[in-house]
Amino acid sequence: MTRPLVLFGGPSDEHDISVLTGLQVARALGDVDVVFWSKTGVWYLVGADLEAADFAEGVPPKAREIDFVATPGQGFMAKRRSLRPSAVVIACHGGPGEDGTLQGLLDLAGLRYTGPGQAASALGMDKLAFGAAMASSGLPTLPRAMVVSGAEDPPVFEAPYIVKPRFGGSSIGIEVAGDWPTVLALKQRSHFLDQGAVVEPYLVGSRDLQVAVRTHPGFEMSAVEAPSRAAEGIYSYDQKYLAWGGEVSSGRELPAILPASLVDEVGRLARRVTEVAGLRGICRIDFLDKDGVLYVNEVNTIPGSMAAYLWIDPPIERARLFRDMVDEAVGSTTRVFSVAGSDGTALRSAGAIASKLG
Repeated sequence: MTRPLVLFGGPSDEHDISVLTGLQVARALGDVDVVFWSKTGVWYLVGADLEAADFAEGVPPKAREIDFVATPGQGFMAKRRSLRPSAVVIACHGGPGEDGTLQGLLDLAGLRYTGPGQAASALGMDKLAFGAAMASSGLPTLPRAMVVSGAEDPPVFEAPYIVKPRFGGSSIGIEVAGDWPTVLALKQRSHFLDQGAVVEPYLVGSRDLQVAVRTHPGFEMSAVEAPSRAAEGIYSYDQKYLAWGGEVSSGRELPAILPASLVDEVGRLARRVTEVAGLRGICRIDFLDKDGVLYVNEVNTIPGSMAAYLWIDPPIERARLFRDMVDEAVGSTTRVFSVAGSDGTALRSAGAIASKLG
């Protein structure tokens, strides 16, 4: 009988947080295979009983290097034997583990996996495309524009600005700029913006609201959280993962103290975002609130710890959250890639046409 495979790590700026998430998922699920994806992109089969400290220097002791073959019936190969899990639980944050690259590989291998599919994952990672998709669907969003090096004219909206990597998460590389020359200077000097940068208005006096959603066994929304912001005016990486004890920190208002009407509006918009973006599994949706007016900000398709700490109303234990994700993936339809006319009909027809043209 097959069992789930928990996959974490990966060549991403969010590698370390991914390790923590993966270990928590593996511990909660129990009977699983565990694959560690190193920062250099190599796959390793590791023990399910390891601790975070075992990964402090990179690849843990006794890890066994394995291969991944993107062919139906293959996938993760240990000593020429396919592991063939019931589903792959993706616990990778950022980079190729969250932007659709890994999802595409798993599709090619015919493996079921948790979270959104390839296209939805790519959309969620691309802040410019995601913002455009939300706006075109009538959802309230702030204007967002690309930052092009050397561009003299600022966008149509006024300063102050918030500058973000186009692709990335965990608030890494995000900064507030008071004028357009500062935005261009940030684009030049920050390596986090090398793959593209977006800029949007910085709403002075606004606050962050975030909520987790899950799509199995039905659509469900967690409690709404109002995280505290750092002194520089953003909800930073350090606050998310390092300050106040990490995910269970006291630097959060959970549940957020909000009027019932605003909670209802968060729920309505979260459901619409889930539909429009094609989300699946457990995702976190981030909003901005300015004087009771909500804006859809971003989506995190693979949130840290699967946003387990947000599920307090109604209370759902981690093991159940993660088992439901696996059940959803097991019940999904895997994508089958085939060539039309595999019996050679299409190729023979094409050859006949080519000979006539020749």
